[in-house]
Amino acid sequence: MSKKTDIAIVGAGHGGAQAAIMLRQQKYEGEITLIGDEPEFPYERPPLSKEYFAGEKPFERIMIRPEKFWAERDITMMLGHRVAAVDAEAHRLIFADGAALDYGKLIWATGGSPRALPVPGAELEGVHFVRSRADADAMMVRLDSIERVVIVGGGYIGLEAAAVLTKLGKKVVLLEALDRVLARVAGDALSRFYEGEHRARGVDLRTNVGVKAIEGESGRATGVRLVDGETVPADLVIIGIGVIPAVEPLIVAGAEGGNGVIVDEFCRTSLPDIYAIGDCAAHASGFAGGATIRLESVQNANDQATVAAKHIVGHDAPYDAVPWFWSNQYDLKLQTVGLSSGHDAAVLRGDPATRSFSVVYLKDGKVIALDCVNATKDYVQGRKLVIEGAAIDPDKLADAATPLKELAG
Repeated sequence: MSKKTDIAIVGAGHGGAQAAIMLRQQKYEGEITLIGDEPEFPYERPPLSKEYFAGEKPFERIMIRPEKFWAERDITMMLGHRVAAVDAEAHRLIFADGAALDYGKLIWATGGSPRALPVPGAELEGVHFVRSRADADAMMVRLDSIERVVIVGGGYIGLEAAAVLTKLGKKVVLLEALDRVLARVAGDALSRFYEGEHRARGVDLRTNVGVKAIEGESGRATGVRLVDGETVPADLVIIGIGVIPAVEPLIVAGAEGGNGVIVDEFCRTSLPDIYAIGDCAAHASGFAGGATIRLESVQNANDQATVAAKHIVGHDAPYDAVPWFWSNQYDLKLQTVGLSSGHDAAVLRGDPATRSFSVVYLKDGKVIALDCVNATKDYVQGRKLVIEGAAIDPDKLADAATPLKELAG
């Protein structure tokens, strides 16, 4: 006999937690069950590679809500449970231990799992990801006993971890397979700025580097062997090369998708009564020229959670939020609004040497995104330009003395 719930939310991260919170805020009175495969109550993930990893914030300060909050809102928590299969026709979840839960509606908010490095030795002890509290804790307990760290991947996770470890006095080597860091999310000027900042602080940052294997002794990683034959010694190896959306149970159940499960403007999948939100949901975005994309950000998870929750209670509010992201490295605060992919021009606004500047990205003469480093005013004022797709003279954009709000239509 299966247990039952009115709404099952699979995934207790940002999206899942926000969906449960929003349902109660919308006066939904049915039973809500929030299911997570980790033992912890919902917590923020971005600090795992920043403040939490650095020991600047205890776990209690990165929890999305205090533990008692969930009971007070009458939200049933099923922590440490992994959903292995979905029977969409029967409206049933089957767990890894064989137990089952029937649902009226389902919100899939599972995020993704770290992309493994497909080389020999990747399974050795001492090779870590930065995706969960357990990942961060496993590294933190070893920090006092290690000196040399190799980070594979020059995206936000890798760079943020490099910044923390460098501040802790570790010798860091960062390896990026492409010709620049942040290549998938930013233009050349921003990439080169961050490469310079990390190198100036002692990070041995290398681009155009391929990894052949991770070497080890007695089951523990001792170095990273490169394609050119060099072995970089390491007491700890961190892999940060992206995530794979955790959608296999939905795809097997018949949901449309592949790299994420496809959802409509209300976050509905192609399966009846099943929604998907956050990192694992692929949606058509007007900020990407109508292309179907996945956005790996807290903002996207929270906004889609709100859309799904409102739709369930009968309030149709289609998802059309402008994407935004942030990254903290050293004393640099990067704030991004819009999506720069596909840009055909980039305007530098301010001098990177001052460590306060912006890059404005254009496509067909229209503003599509901004990267703002220690330039919060540009970020706040530039948001309107992105939403409007404003067509502005590049020379005017480049004049940092003119506030962006004065250029808006």
